[in-house]
Amino acid sequence: MQKMNVYDRARNVVRELVPLLHTIREHDKSLAEQLKRAAQSVVLNIAEARGNDAGNARARFSTACGSAKEVRAALNVASDWGYIESHTATHLDDKLDDKLDEVCAITWCLGRRL
Repeated sequence: MQKMNVYDRARNVVRELVPLLHTIREHDKSLAEQLKRAAQSVVLNIAEARGNDAGNARARFSTACGSAKEVRAALNVASDWGYIESHTATHLDDKLDDKLDEVCAITWCLGRRL
C-alpha cells in the first residue's frame, strides 16, 4: 500500500465527495455550497500550513481539522434531511468518517509537533 501524506488524503476525500455534492445540490444549494467550501478549506489550509512559520502552520492545521469536522456535519445534515439516502449515506459516511478522522488526527499531530 502506498503511503500518503495528509494533503493527498484530504484530496482523496474531496474526490469522494463529488457525487454526494451533486446529489445534495439538487435539494439544497446552500448546504452543497457550505459542504464544498468546507472540503476545499481542508485541502487549502493543509497546503498553506506547509509554507508558514510554526505559529501560523499550527493555526492552519487546526483550521483544516475543523473544516473536516464541518464536512462530516454537512453530510449528517444532508442525510437527516433525506437529501442523500440513509443507507447510502451510512455506507459512504463510514468510509468518509474514517478518512476525515485520519485527516484530523494527522493535522492535529502535525500542529503539535511545531
